[in-house]
Amino acid sequence: MPFRLLCVTAHPDDESGAFGGALLMAHRDGVETSLLCLTEGQAAHHRGDAADGAELGRMRRAELSAACDVLGIGRCEILHYPDGALPQQNFYELAGVIAERMRSVRPQVVLTFSGDGGVNLHRDHTIVSMATTAAFHWARRAEFFPEQLERGLQPYAPQKLYYANTPFINVRDRPELTQAPTVPYSLTLELGDLANVKFAAFRKHSTQAGVLERVGDVLRKTLSMERYLLAAAPGHISTTNDTALFAGVTPD
Repeated sequence: MPFRLLCVTAHPDDESGAFGGALLMAHRDGVETSLLCLTEGQAAHHRGDAADGAELGRMRRAELSAACDVLGIGRCEILHYPDGALPQQNFYELAGVIAERMRSVRPQVVLTFSGDGGVNLHRDHTIVSMATTAAFHWARRAEFFPEQLERGLQPYAPQKLYYANTPFINVRDRPELTQAPTVPYSLTLELGDLANVKFAAFRKHSTQAGVLERVGDVLRKTLSMERYLLAAAPGHISTTNDTALFAGVTPD
């Protein structure tokens, strides 16, 4: 069976901006890639021509579908959690939703944000990181979310969890946060020609063109690589020994 990867994000465009290179490299190497996005991004500052949040959500769904086509993502699911309000959700239930996808998709490798909140220190990104981390460790244990087992799912143990490293910080109207502590990295992916494909995927999110106007120059300077922190893996290994996303992964 092929290797499988699951990327868990908060908003449409996260998959391209933060994880696009890794997703492209995985697809190129024959990995089955899946994306779980928790919101439709209907509270975004940049809104295109949307008349209201519901219309913006529909537009961003379509944009995400187009970006997934560019990135070669085989399976994309968008949930209906409120954009900007993930910290107010029931944490155990949120982790259960993510664990359920892990038990059904059965990814050996999981990608998500780090706890710092990503490039814009977004609170939704932080909650996604925390809930995905809990789900990663709990999906293997039958005592967590037993109702899923009653529906026919089985416990599943993903093998590696990675946090995206933040290449720079840019928080709107908060220049003092540019030096905020961020999660370090243990693995660097050199994207080569895939960097341009990643940028093309991000540009599919046309309602968010204002983001590129604000940070486009810095983004282009950091586009050639992605960095990740190995947050969990089988055995007691040093992160310095990790050489690739699927290094050491056992097919199942």
